[in-house]
Amino acid sequence: MSAEHAALFTRSVLASTRIPLPVGGPHMIFIANALVAVVAALHGFFLVLEMFLWDKPLGLKIFRNTIEKATDSKVLAANQGLYNGFLAAGLVWGLVHPNPAFAFQIKVFFLLCVIAAGAYGAATVSRRILYVQAAPAALALVLLWLA
Repeated sequence: MSAEHAALFTRSVLASTRIPLPVGGPHMIFIANALVAVVAALHGFFLVLEMFLWDKPLGLKIFRNTIEKATDSKVLAANQGLYNGFLAAGLVWGLVHPNPAFAFQIKVFFLLCVIAAGAYGAATVSRRILYVQAAPAALALVLLWLA
């Protein structure tokens, strides 16, 4: 048997032995993309909180800051908010990209970035960040993978 025939035989055997998983389909991708959109919206909200509301009553309450601490860290918070905006933009890019395979890669990359940022924030700032930022992104990533 030639190498070409062996490769064709191997591909046909592998193709015929695939066991379909009981997940996926159009409903699953819709749910996964909806959760990706929620994660993007959260990061858009984080941008607004950190860039514009950091030293306002809502920002002070959410981040449990004093006005003094917020005033001192306002520039750093705005920078952090900008990065959250980039994460949101990347996720939206993944949602609207016309090539499904590339869109999947974009979404996976930015969800992994969100998870990494959330894990770091949970380790260095507050455990709440793990639940507010990393957990929704991890769930979106799992659903995306299963879709």
